[in-house]
Amino acid sequence: MALDSIDKKLLFLLQNDCKKTTAALSLKLDLSVTAVYERIKKLEREGIIDKYVVLVNRSKVEKGFVVFCHLKLIQHTKEFLTKFESEVVKLKEVLECHHVSGDYDYILKILLKDMQAYREFLVNKLTALEHIGSTHSTFMISEVKNTTVIEI
Repeated sequence: MALDSIDKKLLFLLQNDCKKTTAALSLKLDLSVTAVYERIKKLEREGIIDKYVVLVNRSKVEKGFVVFCHLKLIQHTKEFLTKFESEVVKLKEVLECHHVSGDYDYILKILLKDMQAYREFLVNKLTALEHIGSTHSTFMISEVKNTTVIEI
């Protein structure tokens, strides 16, 4: 689906505040409420709008300790990759898991309360997974930029 300039502006507005009413969006886009509604439905049907979410303030729910864990598997067989991926997605502390190139096989973004909680997670959950060769943890000092907005 080719996106026109109105679709792009609509996506930008929704990414910044998806709770805006179609009436409010129609004023910003200079379209009728019906036209905005139809555009949103089309973007949803086409899979361009994947889902709507709430962004939670990590520190307000005691999950302000962010760890980026670089991980190597002992082998790069399809069986080891598949097994690891099927297990890591079950870990609620892991927000993101990316299969990457370079010195490590995966990078995980992990959210916890504090260093002690990370130690317990590392010892009892992460290193309990099969086929892990090594890990390297990096701790976030401060967040300079964090956005979910994709400029189109």
